Amino acid sequence: MVLKNISNPYKFLLSLLFLISTSSFAQKLTLNEKEYFETKGLNVLVFNNQYNGFFFDEKTAGIELIHHGVRTSTGGAVRLQNTPEQWDLIPILIEKSVDKASKSIEFTLRYEDYDFDSKITVSPEGNGFQIVVSLDQPVPESLKGRAGFNLEFLPSAYFEKSYLVDGKPSYFPLYPSGNTTIQSSKSKIPQFGGHNTFDDRGLDEFIIPKPLAQGNTLVLAPEDPERYVKIESESEIMLFDGRNLAQNGWFIARSILPSNQTGEVLEWHVEPNTIENWVRKPNIGFSQVGYHPDQKKVAVIELDRNDVTLKEAFIYEVTVSGKKIKQLSVNTEEWGNYLRYNYLKVDFSSITKPGLYCIQYGDQTTNTFSIDPNTLKNVWHPTLDVFLPVQMDHMQVNEAYRTWHGEPFKDDALQAPVNIDFFDGYSMDSVTDTKYKPLERIPGLAVGGWFDAGDYDIQTGTHCRTIQSLVDSWEYFKIKRDQTYINQATRYVDIHRPDGDADILQQIEHGTLNLVAQIENIGHPVRGIIVPTLHQYHHLGDASTETDNLPYNPNLKPYESDGVSSGTLDDRWAFTNRNYSLDFSTVAAFSAASRALKDYNSELADKCLRLAKTLYTEAREIKITAKTDRYSRWGRFNEVLATFQLYISSGEKTYAKRYEELIWPALDESSERTLSMALRAIPHMGEEFKEKLKKYVVKHKTEIEELGAENPYGVPISTRGWAGNAGVIEWASTNFMAYKAYPEIIEKEDVYKGLNYLFGCHPDSNISFVSAVGTRSKKVAYGSNRADFSFIAGGIVPGVLILNPDFPENKEDWPFFWGENEYIIDIGAAYIYLANAVNELLIKE
Repeated sequence: MVLKNISNPYKFLLSLLFLISTSSFAQKLTLNEKEYFETKGLNVLVFNNQYNGFFFDEKTAGIELIHHGVRTSTGGAVRLQNTPEQWDLIPILIEKSVDKASKSIEFTLRYEDYDFDSKITVSPEGNGFQIVVSLDQPVPESLKGRAGFNLEFLPSAYFEKSYLVDGKPSYFPLYPSGNTTIQSSKSKIPQFGGHNTFDDRGLDEFIIPKPLAQGNTLVLAPEDPERYVKIESESEIMLFDGRNLAQNGWFIARSILPSNQTGEVLEWHVEPNTIENWVRKPNIGFSQVGYHPDQKKVAVIELDRNDVTLKEAFIYEVTVSGKKIKQLSVNTEEWGNYLRYNYLKVDFSSITKPGLYCIQYGDQTTNTFSIDPNTLKNVWHPTLDVFLPVQMDHMQVNEAYRTWHGEPFKDDALQAPVNIDFFDGYSMDSVTDTKYKPLERIPGLAVGGWFDAGDYDIQTGTHCRTIQSLVDSWEYFKIKRDQTYINQATRYVDIHRPDGDADILQQIEHGTLNLVAQIENIGHPVRGIIVPTLHQYHHLGDASTETDNLPYNPNLKPYESDGVSSGTLDDRWAFTNRNYSLDFSTVAAFSAASRALKDYNSELADKCLRLAKTLYTEAREIKITAKTDRYSRWGRFNEVLATFQLYISSGEKTYAKRYEELIWPALDESSERTLSMALRAIPHMGEEFKEKLKKYVVKHKTEIEELGAENPYGVPISTRGWAGNAGVIEWASTNFMAYKAYPEIIEKEDVYKGLNYLFGCHPDSNISFVSAVGTRSKKVAYGSNRADFSFIAGGIVPGVLILNPDFPENKEDWPFFWGENEYIIDIGAAYIYLANAVNELLIKE
């Protein structure tokens, strides 16, 4: 290549960088046995993962690039918006075929509402790949100028980098700064439910982002060999910033499909750079918190399959003078292949001396971790001290100089309309199952409860699980920690301010108050309480500003107020269709809470037990008389919980008898789901029960051993669309109860492995999944402050998401993957139990 007319130094520099970054373009893509394209440093997935009909666009579907070990691009498909948001229409994958002879993958997408199909073919080409969009029928009239091919690029992968469009340079904005325009919603832009970007304050419009640039050749990150991608097309390519509409938007390359054409209507030629002989750096998995001296200490090293295995790793002690002293040379043990990586194990259990240590493997040295008898003692404090208080609904929450949120949802709640399919899994059938008419106020609900997750809805099922876990922690470990001021009368919470009462009891009380309010004012527990518009639902910031906090008054005009009510229809809706399985779950929560609260709030405790008995009778009757039974499986499991909790709270033998009738068939059906229910019962059911249960524990131990052969971490790793830390916590907690009853079968290490996994001994990275716990922990998570790329101390994220067919991922630079990074209250409560269980085994025994 000869450079001529070097009059622009910036352009000259970019040209030099281009030469450098393209120097290794000789590596060609091949179609592998897992049916995606690969070469060293690049994988191209083609609908190995599909759009989700429940959450719509999770940014884990279509054509996707894994570029030098990082998934940097997703969503390659025909879409109907320049910058689709989560709830916008998604195409359905009709057909996918893999042609090994031509080394191509072809798939057909359909938009049922518009009777519109498109066929897309992806095949290796030169130093990259080609994308061809074909149509059997022209783009429908209503979608002309709207249907286009999109490929989305992760903003955090391109922050502080440049791009070129037809040779003209610019840089990717760190904060969205592109231009927008306004278009009337009457233009029928196809979107979920016709939502718009505003909150309907007299505006019936959509915000339409304008492209940052447009041309026929787009080069991303020409200065970075790891992120360089070139896209060329005879059709115009536009570059958009999706964050103008939504903080979770991506950078999007897009070409509009031509009108009145069929056959091959669009071609893209994509060349991602690959670094010659690129090999991913090893990931050394270990507990960021550290280890008790008596624990088994095993690091798991995750290796690129093209990497060379080293025979040794080294453990160094960091002394008080700051020197690193080698304490141990360890022979690495080859474990084998799991997903796309090879694994080694490094056992350094022989080190028991308290101190500060790090691990060296090759040219990598980890951050430090401790070995000490008290190293795990306080790991649950941030969850109880900070995370749960921040999640408290109907309270103002303060922390030192910071207010997390004011008192929200003073206007709870209206009866949800009938016959609707809502977002986030909410729906109503043809009746309300209450005495209230649609959009009629339900009094008395503005009390207690927690925000379910990173959003601001109340989900009753999650509340029930949270209460039961907190009660378990109180009963088993008598946690009396007091570091939070909670005043129900003034609706005020102050973090790091003791008030003389055990925080865990105050949290149990707070969750229970909302459940009681549901029963007393509605008549039964409800699916949940959630805001009525998508604009409110994706609200980020102070929860108290999500509504006007004034009860809706239909006699007033919108945004008109008489000082005590308003005509603004922004109050949350209660989704009230009855579900006997949820009734049983609430019975279990009430029964458990009645025991924990008996000496703290005796009036509430008595009420809980009384409501539990009544609700149980009603749920049994509904179950018996139900014409259709879509809740049967979960209803059976939840009835097991309900009968057990009622028995130990009331002492009535009727419930014990019913529990015996239910538990054994439930164990035979799914011991994975029900073993913990049985283990909790051992102290209350006698030796015969314990002996009969033993065979299920033996089976469970076999399953534990199978996990050790299935993956190098020896824990249940979920492959669903929501990562599996909740399952790991439940599994390890079950192992704790099993060990306490059957120490001859279950080992302590079967408990410890779960906590070690959470703290960093897991695939993809070695970060602690508990924010603010461990040397390196989650600092970018899907909490209420996710728009600030921040975290809530003590929150536990879902963890490692396994994208089909073999890619483990947990992004620390992009909080908006809820399946990887969203805090949920019941995981937090379950983690408090597990952390205390591990400490009991380490300290008391």
